[in-house]
Amino acid sequence: MDIPSLLQAQRAFFSEGKTLEASFRIRALEKLLHAIRSHEGEILEALRADLSKSPFESYMTELGMVYAEISYMQKHVKKLMRAVSVKTPLSQFPAKSFSVPSPYGTALIVSPWNYPFQLTMVPLVDCLAAGNTALVKPSAKSPHTAQVIRKVIEAAFPPSYVAPIEGDREANANLFDFKYDVLFFTGGKETGRRAAVGAAKNLTPAILELGGKSPCILTEDADVRLAARRIAFGKFLNAGQTCVAPDYVLAHPNRKAAFVAALEEEIVRMYGKDPLKNPDYPKMIDRRQFDRVAALIDPSKVSFGGETDEASLKISPTVTEGVSLDDAIMQQEIFGPVLPVLEAASFDDIKGAIARNPSPLALYWFGKNKSAAMRAIREISFGGGCINDTVVHLTSHELGFGGVGESGTGAYHGPRGFFAFSHVKGILDKSTKIDLPFRYAPASPQKEKIIRKYMK
Repeated sequence: MDIPSLLQAQRAFFSEGKTLEASFRIRALEKLLHAIRSHEGEILEALRADLSKSPFESYMTELGMVYAEISYMQKHVKKLMRAVSVKTPLSQFPAKSFSVPSPYGTALIVSPWNYPFQLTMVPLVDCLAAGNTALVKPSAKSPHTAQVIRKVIEAAFPPSYVAPIEGDREANANLFDFKYDVLFFTGGKETGRRAAVGAAKNLTPAILELGGKSPCILTEDADVRLAARRIAFGKFLNAGQTCVAPDYVLAHPNRKAAFVAALEEEIVRMYGKDPLKNPDYPKMIDRRQFDRVAALIDPSKVSFGGETDEASLKISPTVTEGVSLDDAIMQQEIFGPVLPVLEAASFDDIKGAIARNPSPLALYWFGKNKSAAMRAIREISFGGGCINDTVVHLTSHELGFGGVGESGTGAYHGPRGFFAFSHVKGILDKSTKIDLPFRYAPASPQKEKIIRKYMK
């Protein structure tokens, strides 16, 4: 792809000022919505081909979230664009102060393979709502979805406004070397670091959505059966290939056995006795990921599942026990349908286990004691999460979604997404009717006395 030419064309388009108007942004979102609806069947087929996702799961976790983000932005973009008045210090009397968001310009959006449609389109929606142009790079590992994304974008927009970028990692090895006005990356830490280096080299603001080992804490007073159902939902969605999936469970010793039994029942209820033969149970994206996750399963520690099928690249929902914090499976983000269940009796045990890895993208607390949950929220570093549920915090527009430390930087969805792609300018509007003289040279004791009075 000729990135310099695309950047030049998009900068020329942005300089025309069309994207600064609310009406233009709303029409753009409508065009995107129409293009997606026109290709909905192809999108569902592509997700089935790339990840073996059922239409139900694809709509719930991909299309539905995109439609909801478009709807939100269409309703709220005018409000989000408004100047917001703020207080002015008395030392600047008479004046008014306000902040106003402005689009950065041309954005690069790089998306991953695990939710290839949603994680491309939701940031694009936020980007366009904020008034930017965009270069969009879907993952080559989900080729069918990347192809239909290209069709959707080309049906809705000219390349001078929004342009898809195709090619694998090698073809786009220098993608982060170019100067964009804002960079949005979702994916693994290795490539995320390259994106951050490229952004730093060009002094480009960057939003990085990465991952990490997201814990589930099951306390002694938790509703075990409901926890098992909601943890199974969050963990085995997309065969565990979810950046905010529960990575492991820290269960109170008095509740662990009951939880594991309930979890196994929920897996059977959701996916049947032989998930590998369930056509709606997703597969691993490719052989590399299949081999990596399969290698993390220690057969001697499997309490449920553990079956694999090389031909279909499927790994059955698997529960392991007797796992040590030093085991290989606890040294990396699993990103697959394997759930270790460990014991943690005290809050210090919980904190200590979580601290063995960098700040996770999510944390899930199951229990009735809200003060204990709030203690965890305050004392443990993580991106976001839920009390008594998993993953669904992503569906709330008003919460925003993002990581901290090695799990990412910046956030998006709803207003946070709009402002992720905006520079907020601070403006002081000074009156010309009065000009207070005490700030001007030459200095005097009287002027210093006035300044000390009002600037403290």
